Amino acid sequence: MIRFRPKLFDTLPGYSRAAFTQDFSSGITVGVLALPLAMAFAIASGMSPTAGIWTAIVAGFLIAALGGSHVQIGGPTGAFIPIVYAIVADYGVQSLLIATMMSGVMLFAMGAFRLGNMIRFIPVSVVIGFTNGIAVVIFISQIKDFLGLSIDSLPGEFFAKMEVLFGALGTIDGPTVAVAIASIAVLLSWNRVATRVAWMRRLPGPLAVLIIATAVNALFQMPVDTIGSRFGGIPQEIPPIGLPELSLGTLGKLIAPAVTIALLGAIESLLSARVADSLIDNRHDPNQELMAQGIANIAAPLFGGFAATGAIARTATNIRTGGRTPVAGMVHSLVLLAVVLALAPLASHIPLATLSAIVVIVSVNMGDWHAFSWNELKRYSAQYRLILLGTFFVTVVFDLTLAVELGMALASLFFIYRMSDLTRIERVQLEDHYGVVALSRPDGTPRILAYRVFGSLFFGAANKLENLMLMQDGHPDVVILDMEKVINIDTTGLDALQTLHRTLKKRGADLILCDLNAQPASIVARSGFRDSLGEEQVVANLTEALMRAQRMRGHEPELSYV
Repeated sequence: MIRFRPKLFDTLPGYSRAAFTQDFSSGITVGVLALPLAMAFAIASGMSPTAGIWTAIVAGFLIAALGGSHVQIGGPTGAFIPIVYAIVADYGVQSLLIATMMSGVMLFAMGAFRLGNMIRFIPVSVVIGFTNGIAVVIFISQIKDFLGLSIDSLPGEFFAKMEVLFGALGTIDGPTVAVAIASIAVLLSWNRVATRVAWMRRLPGPLAVLIIATAVNALFQMPVDTIGSRFGGIPQEIPPIGLPELSLGTLGKLIAPAVTIALLGAIESLLSARVADSLIDNRHDPNQELMAQGIANIAAPLFGGFAATGAIARTATNIRTGGRTPVAGMVHSLVLLAVVLALAPLASHIPLATLSAIVVIVSVNMGDWHAFSWNELKRYSAQYRLILLGTFFVTVVFDLTLAVELGMALASLFFIYRMSDLTRIERVQLEDHYGVVALSRPDGTPRILAYRVFGSLFFGAANKLENLMLMQDGHPDVVILDMEKVINIDTTGLDALQTLHRTLKKRGADLILCDLNAQPASIVARSGFRDSLGEEQVVANLTEALMRAQRMRGHEPELSYV
């Protein structure tokens, strides 16, 4: 049964005027911060600035109103830039909108089937690798607008993109570079000084540099590309609601991009929610959050928007400025709506170089570059370094989906190897612990052998049980497996046990299991192996197993502990 309960429902009872004042103030701050970021991310993704703003308005409102976090702020993010750009370049804008809606269905299904916690199974090495890789891809995507290069469109493929950029270096535009560098200088200076000046902290750095650059350009008409010159400005109206054009021929091709959007959206939104939890001492509902993300990604393309997820920087800003309920996120969207309806004509003067500078700073800040230093890497295993660097390289050079698949495949293989290495089987020297009558035959070969199994009997370690017969000294009458240290048995491990039992039976020998933990005991019983082995041959401990082994061979048990 689907459990759909947004956190908004939990916060409304007892909601006070003081809480609304805090949320309203925070929502305004986050709204003005989101404006330049939404436009910058959209342009970097190959979309219009209008698409970015309406993504933030529609998706941001729905993620806040229906989500599983008290303080999550949703909208377009930098992580989606390489994915969205590649889809637009390969398939077109309409296909991007369809892929976004498909990803929304996937996200909702993930939440409905309560797979939210599964996202946490992705290793941190994979997360750092593709996050840093995305940061590099974003940085490369901004070279064109940052330098003012004369390029009609950048190809999505890495080597082709680098070839086009290198070939266009002779067309660098001086005024554009000057505006971009000045924008970065103003942004960094503003953020540094704002830590000491109270009124400056109320105006986010990206918005401050956007206002300054727009005002200067409006006064002096600088010879640089602007939103007006490239996109014709931002319409001062609500866009018509409509479904994107659906082509059945490309629907199958969009499954992989949709999966990529859904996977990245789930990872980033839940990471953002976890960061928020640590800041407000609360706990989000990951499944509700995924369902809200799904609804938002289905709805945003109806207004011309594209992929959205939880935004860590905007969520942290919301928390720092006092937002504590989903109302703040809803206000942030309404502020963006008011800006579009009232101030859209002013956006025509915004220099694209300034927006590019903002995205460059975002890309630099989003990477965990310290993780790539040798002092940090050498602290971890070679497997960790291979996963991290491999995921990073494939993200930059090839594709995010392939990078995550490679990272997860490597992580899984290394995990299987480590677990297999931890699983071991040791001979129990019965003579050292028990005085056992008829333990050996007159020729000295053992009648009873006991082995203690450690770890997990799963498909990666089942061969160790299959090799048990090679470890034996002669042909015993009874083999005892002490399973006290076995935490898990899968079907392959069970099959190995059954094979051992059949092999011993052909030799006229018996198998006894003792000290089974809950999970191994359950699978042994449910599979019918306990019945085929014999109820009396699954016992509580090694002592009982030895007594049972002696009875089976016609000896009265005589045990004495040494």
